[in-house]
Amino acid sequence: MNQETGQPRLTWQTAHQAVEAAVRKALELGVKINVSVLDAGGNLLAFLRMSGAPLHSIEISQDKAYTAVSFGLATSQWTDALKTRSEAVRQGLPMRPRFVMFGGRLPIWLEGELIGGIGVSGALEQQDEQCALAGL
Repeated sequence: MNQETGQPRLTWQTAHQAVEAAVRKALELGVKINVSVLDAGGNLLAFLRMSGAPLHSIEISQDKAYTAVSFGLATSQWTDALKTRSEAVRQGLPMRPRFVMFGGRLPIWLEGELIGGIGVSGALEQQDEQCALAGL
């Protein structure tokens, strides 16, 4: 909780706990991931790259979290959400910088407020999603 405004917010301590939980799930699954947690403003609060995780996935994990924060939607909700949009939006939105539609990202909600996002990249989509969920 933000001491000044009384609004829910994500702290660095909680962000680090989320990263640790995601990595523990990755260890359980036998995969190597990058995991990022961003606050509601899209600012990086916590990041961890497991040794051997794909280098390219560093940025992808951050972009997944950024997409979750930007729209407040989990990966699994995007297909249905885009079906209700115009053809221009369906084709144009995925082309935007930092927009990632594939699995492994979740918004972080507290008391009805979007307070951040978690993004995981480096394994199969389903495994990234499992790790993100563990972090959540």
